[in-house]
Amino acid sequence: MERIKAAVCHEFGKPLVVEEVELQAPAEGEVEVTLAACAVCHSDISYAEGAWGGPLPAVYGHEAAGHISAVGPGVNGLALGEPVIVTLIRACGTCAPCATGAPVYCATPNAPGNGPLRTVSGGALEQGLATGAFAEKVVVDRSQVAPIPPDMPMDAACLLSCGVTTGVGAVVNAAGVRPGQVVVVIGAGGVGLNAIQGARIAGAARIIAVDLSAEKLDIAREFGATDGVLATDPKPWKAAHAAAGRGADAVFVSVGAIAAYDAAPRYLAPQGKVVLVGMPHSGDTSSYEPVILAALGEGMIGTKMGDVVLARDIPWMVDLWRQGRLKLEELVSGRWSLEQINEAIADTNSGAARRNVIVFPTQKTPA
Repeated sequence: MERIKAAVCHEFGKPLVVEEVELQAPAEGEVEVTLAACAVCHSDISYAEGAWGGPLPAVYGHEAAGHISAVGPGVNGLALGEPVIVTLIRACGTCAPCATGAPVYCATPNAPGNGPLRTVSGGALEQGLATGAFAEKVVVDRSQVAPIPPDMPMDAACLLSCGVTTGVGAVVNAAGVRPGQVVVVIGAGGVGLNAIQGARIAGAARIIAVDLSAEKLDIAREFGATDGVLATDPKPWKAAHAAAGRGADAVFVSVGAIAAYDAAPRYLAPQGKVVLVGMPHSGDTSSYEPVILAALGEGMIGTKMGDVVLARDIPWMVDLWRQGRLKLEELVSGRWSLEQINEAIADTNSGAARRNVIVFPTQKTPA
């Protein structure tokens, strides 16, 4: 087993500890990726805070990019040195969801404790979110990586692994937004900005951003929002209705705040739908009046990772980036070393960041 540096969570709610851990070589169907960048996602933070439980110690991080540095038996179509993004989407390819084009809902369980990580003393070390990318290297299933162009900046490319696909995919794949529709996005953070981009790409007539921060509403306009509404308004849904002249065809809740979920149906037009994107903590509950949804034909749907299919959606998004229609570099608000990961998490928690990215020193990979 190889020794690498990783940021380890030993206790929920405590700072991560950067230390040496052991990483096993890729087994059947697995690849090793030497990482160049890994973004800090709120899901990683929520796990480290204990919001959803799970075994400890653990290495989180799942929004990454790097170069293939080793391949296990049975892996085809990937070359040593090839640049890839690394995602949490581990798909068996044969279960009912995978076979029907929904790999993010793969029904084959990933058993905790069976990952490639160990402590230096040989103890159990959980590979958080099936990825463990707050580390210099990862070993993941072949299904979790997707090739990217060699000239794509890694700190931008890593955002395709989660934040971009989740936001854009929620609009395009899950909600099927069509040209001329009205969209409301609650929360103008990393995922929300990408939902706004998705709505712009899909041709929405009005894209209304809702956030607690006026500064973030200004940023939302840079990414395609046509209007901004402060969530601190007594009835922000009325301001959104006034801006569009009617209710929304789709409302995307990109934050895990229960207040946002409680308010979301109020923005809807008849037959509109609320799309649940942000992840509240386990046990949190929201309330609404089902009679209104029933009477107006409204609905709610959930989406995980933007219902992305890597082989289909990553090439399309890369092409949009090349055309200048999908902003990636502009999403990166800070670059940090692995040793600064707790500062990067604190900055993300402050609400000021679009996306903070952990960058790793350039390491040679076999060619």
